[in-house]
Amino acid sequence: MADEGGALARAMAGKDRPGLLELLADDVDFRALTPGRAWEAGTAHEVADILVGTWFEPQDDIVGLVGVEDGEPVEDTRRVGYRFAVRTPDGDFTVEQQAYYRTEQGRIVHLRLLCSGFREAGGIPDLDE
Repeated sequence: MADEGGALARAMAGKDRPGLLELLADDVDFRALTPGRAWEAGTAHEVADILVGTWFEPQDDIVGLVGVEDGEPVEDTRRVGYRFAVRTPDGDFTVEQQAYYRTEQGRIVHLRLLCSGFREAGGIPDLDE
């Protein structure tokens, strides 16, 4: 089974714009909710701009991908949940996202994403343990 959901989480954690562009179909149906806004986009470039150009600013250091959990598919739609440990000039945060997606020929063509927002963390976990 392909791992597009895990690839999405890893590309976001690495702020890997080229990786996102390779993963997303050129024409992708994207909708997302963050705590303060609804987002829509129709191209891979627009989605990449949102995911790693707007949601995570250059000064936001994604210290690690804390966990990735694949859910059971709902017919033709797959689910992945993941968390990031993030350090910003304002402190340490946890960000969790749930994504529902569909693929064609190994690329994401439909993506719905829900984000917890930046939640204050007690500290960045030691990811080397």
